[in-house]
Amino acid sequence: MRIPKPIQRSARKDGTLLWEERMTRIIDFYFFALKVAIALLLAGMVVLVFGNVVLRYAFNQGITVSEELSRMFFVWLTFLGAVVAMREHGHLGVDTLIKRLPPTAAKVAVLLGHALMLYATWLMISGSWAQTLINLHVGAPATGLSMGFFYGAGLAFGVPAFLILLADALAIATGRIDVTTAELVRESEDELALDDLPEPVLDPVSAKR
Repeated sequence: MRIPKPIQRSARKDGTLLWEERMTRIIDFYFFALKVAIALLLAGMVVLVFGNVVLRYAFNQGITVSEELSRMFFVWLTFLGAVVAMREHGHLGVDTLIKRLPPTAAKVAVLLGHALMLYATWLMISGSWAQTLINLHVGAPATGLSMGFFYGAGLAFGVPAFLILLADALAIATGRIDVTTAELVRESEDELALDDLPEPVLDPVSAKR
């Protein structure tokens, strides 16, 4: 018995929505894991640096690997934080010219900017990959960790950033993102601080007035 076409379309639509929901959950979990990793790296930096200072001044001793590990933690924290900020469009930028252009010209300008960013990100990916392979068997002086781990931070940023930029470019090209109204960048850090503030709750009595 054949299933009518409308039911087939509905099933396909439901399957597509289910797949999109699963992908959204996976992506959200990935960025949640990045935020947890950033918090752990920051905590590790504080413990290493502060603990080393206390040990030096109080006990005339120190943590040998403190400086090297804190430097690696800082590099990874910076690159992972840049990925999170890119997904949330939290990087600082100036879109004054884009807002003054006609819609078509603004769309072309934004796509051109994304093309340049994709090229720059690809250069970072290829360069980081080459440096990771070169330094894979080179140990750090204090910890002995592979220096490939140090240069791998560029890959941890480059690959997700490339995918985010590509997805945004496709969304802009297909019209799913309107460049005239969407906030692709932040003009100042004050905007980021305002976004973090909770929305005000109106008093029912004052709302009636």
